[in-house]
Amino acid sequence: MDKKLTISKKSLKGEDGFKIFSIRLKNNIIEKLDELSQESGRSRNELINILLEFAVDNCEVV
Repeated sequence: MDKKLTISKKSLKGEDGFKIFSIRLKNNIIEKLDELSQESGRSRNELINILLEFAVDNCEVV
């Protein structure tokens, strides 16, 4: 896959409309999320939403 997801610096917060649920993640994924969080100034939660939205919009079931 040649696509890259560009994550911008954190902007102002607004109405979010999110639902809360829990997931289990491998330690190496959490470490990568923490690195992205430091670089972008975004929380893990924000990054997970950005990454999941990108994945859902760019996946194919075969």
